[in-house]
Amino acid sequence: MSRRTSVRPEATPVLTGSLWRSACAAPGVRRGSGGSGVPPGVPPSHSAPASHSAPASGDGNPYGDLDAPDGNGIALARGFTSRVVGRSGQRVGGLTWHAAPDSGACFADGDGWIYVSNSEIPLLGGVSAIRFGPDGTIRNGYRILSGTDRNRAGGATPWVTWLSCEETGRGRIFECDPYGDRAAMPRLAMGLFRHEGAAFDPSQAVVYLTEGEPDGCFYRFRPEEWGDLTTGVLEVMVGGPGPGPVTWRRVPNPAALFEPTREQVEGAKRFDGSGGCHYSGGFCYFTTRGDGHVWAYDTANEWITILNGAENAPGAPTAGADGAIPGLTGGLFVAECGRMEITVITDGGTAAPFLRVLGHGGSEITGPAFSPDGGRLYFSARLGGEGSPTAGVTYEVTGPFRR
Repeated sequence: MSRRTSVRPEATPVLTGSLWRSACAAPGVRRGSGGSGVPPGVPPSHSAPASHSAPASGDGNPYGDLDAPDGNGIALARGFTSRVVGRSGQRVGGLTWHAAPDSGACFADGDGWIYVSNSEIPLLGGVSAIRFGPDGTIRNGYRILSGTDRNRAGGATPWVTWLSCEETGRGRIFECDPYGDRAAMPRLAMGLFRHEGAAFDPSQAVVYLTEGEPDGCFYRFRPEEWGDLTTGVLEVMVGGPGPGPVTWRRVPNPAALFEPTREQVEGAKRFDGSGGCHYSGGFCYFTTRGDGHVWAYDTANEWITILNGAENAPGAPTAGADGAIPGLTGGLFVAECGRMEITVITDGGTAAPFLRVLGHGGSEITGPAFSPDGGRLYFSARLGGEGSPTAGVTYEVTGPFRR
């Protein structure tokens, strides 16, 4: 079966969410869910202080200390191993792996799975995918989006598609088919701004969106029909600085040509360079790179708080925290730029490194995602020492994640 990618989607008819769902339900089409699908444990109370207090006794690093770096230059906890599955400019499964690999997600694919990865290259960004067999063998690689600009963050939808977000001043969101069978489509009703992460709340039928500006906003999109992102209402969070109660106001014209989406609502709450986000159990979690915080928005009580703080959580993520995914037995795995680490934040509030990339002069870790069975963790590292600031390597880590 031939695969299609979008090149300049203005020339392509819109494929609505209803058609996406029909396509996914059709006989012979692989079905599954992106990410791990495992909630991150006990969420914070909406009345919690700005940072967690000291953790309870015994709530330490569940994976233990890191061993010496392996042959790939990755220091891992004992019992875990790594391998390289993609390197910028080199072939993987018949595809030349893209430069500047960024956010990603996993999707079930029959007896195997697929890992999709954004490319943060100007004008040539897009999304690539690797298809794996049940034993982890790479079956093939292919493109699912082309001809877009600085595709940084994104999110997996409940109806098994991938949202790839452009991180430009008038960035768009594209809905992509991870299996490569259908053309990707722009979703302009979700706003034109420096898009970062996207997280889905099926209980309230909304999509949460972060913005990668030093004074970025936090949005939610209410589609007219759940599963169809073509039309809907875009709202922005309104509130004072720091943790506390918040409200929402409608953005009058999300796709305006001359009035920036982020400046249309007075009093919009600002965050210091938001990264990826994740929804689970009534809370939307997202990171801010400027101050290294992990935020939690209580969707029922409309209250926002901070999960970590340097004064109360030694070893907490530094400036550069960029993306969080839930652990299989609780807590959060947070990708960090500054220390080239993936950090585990436990439900009790302690933070400790799960892995560290060494010896490459790297600048950023991106795209963490668990395989559907939870046995493998994928992520990418931007390795400045490889001769190009956009060079990157995509890794797979296996081991006892349910420890």
